[in-house]
Amino acid sequence: MNYYNEIKNRLIDNEIYARVKDYSKERHKVLTYFEIGRLLKEARGKYGDNIIDEYAKKLVIEVGKKYNRSTLFRMKQFYNLFSNEKVATVSQQLSWSHYTELLPIKDKNKLMYY
Repeated sequence: MNYYNEIKNRLIDNEIYARVKDYSKERHKVLTYFEIGRLLKEARGKYGDNIIDEYAKKLVIEVGKKYNRSTLFRMKQFYNLFSNEKVATVSQQLSWSHYTELLPIKDKNKLMYY
């Protein structure tokens, strides 16, 4: 599996989807970023710790500057935090902006409360 191409294609698909399906773009964005977090975690296992930096450099040029290192890191962090939870049901209520505000909370009990 070429993780970079998979991540890039999902981001491009998300950009297209966001322009076409405005009513559900936040739900789609959250689910897409969750899946990208999973791919980043798998890629890190195969290619090492520096994979986010490498992918971010390419994605900023090829997809857009908003897909920088910190954004990719948040996606991986989001997956790590919620991989055992039912994200699909929660994603309908929260936007990606909500999740980025919650990610810095270190205490998992507090995080789940919010």
